[in-house]
Amino acid sequence: MRPVAEYEAVDRRRFVEEIRPLGQPAVLRGLADQWPSVQASRLSAEELANYLMRMAAPKPLAVLVGAPEIEGRFFYREDLRSLNFARLTTRLDAFLERLLAERSEPRPHAIAVQSEPIPELLPGFREQNDTPLVDPGVVPRAWIGNRLRVAPHYDLMENIGVVVAGRRRFTLFPPEQVANLYPGPLELTPAGTPVSMVDLADPDFDLYPRFADALAVAQDTELEPGDAIYVPFHWWHAVDSLEPVNLFVNYWWNPAPRGLGNPYDALMHGFYAFKHLPPDQRAVWRTMFDHYVFEANGDPAAHLPDPAKGVLGPSSPQLIERMRATLKQIFSKL
Repeated sequence: MRPVAEYEAVDRRRFVEEIRPLGQPAVLRGLADQWPSVQASRLSAEELANYLMRMAAPKPLAVLVGAPEIEGRFFYREDLRSLNFARLTTRLDAFLERLLAERSEPRPHAIAVQSEPIPELLPGFREQNDTPLVDPGVVPRAWIGNRLRVAPHYDLMENIGVVVAGRRRFTLFPPEQVANLYPGPLELTPAGTPVSMVDLADPDFDLYPRFADALAVAQDTELEPGDAIYVPFHWWHAVDSLEPVNLFVNYWWNPAPRGLGNPYDALMHGFYAFKHLPPDQRAVWRTMFDHYVFEANGDPAAHLPDPAKGVLGPSSPQLIERMRATLKQIFSKL
């Protein structure tokens, strides 16, 4: 695998004008070197825990716990009808205490806090630890855990993530590799979007032969505390947390106009509307979508006067609201 491109001394202008337009993953070395949380983690895991507890909110916290036998890989059980971990509720102080205690276990449980909104979990954290690369309205989220392996998956957002404690390995694949990554079930997923069925640590090329093609275009990198990574929209990424104590802070955002429907919901409706049609009809509808939605032939309404373009016209809050009302009427009949 080729390494992810690396950049240093990245400011907002450089990120927006030079890095993001490339549409490629990027390592932003040292982006958070001056964060107090990063400096605390470099002293010790205990110092980081103390730093976090000084601002922790007394709120219930969702925690994933897996038996030692899963070896840190949150995934499916063999029948693919259930997951190999449990979801529990605790508080941050109890979670951190257990996280530190698991370090001394010869076969530790896999434990993790995932995607917790930091303003709710750690009020005051962002004021001391933040990046100018994203808009202030983007909510940072915390990911805390021990040695874990997260299967290749994708986000429906763009993503900047910062390693605060521990080390993290990312393996990334472009969106067009979906067929070569052998996604698992759509309706039962470890964290929301489908994951690859391939175990990167021990890929079965007899069962998943096209994965070799995905590896041929994969990129990987290893991040230290203070380093950050930019993951473009829909890039598949596997994440390995490499130390007994790891803290990752990420920022998700979507530059699409506000108010639009969720494309993933439309995909699910596509199964309902198109998947079981006769092949000749599916081919026709693919042509229609390419023409009208993906504009494979250019603007499909270029020949129409503006007042007659309707849903083919330029986006506006009024148009989006009209489309939403139409869809509500359609779905009310199902």
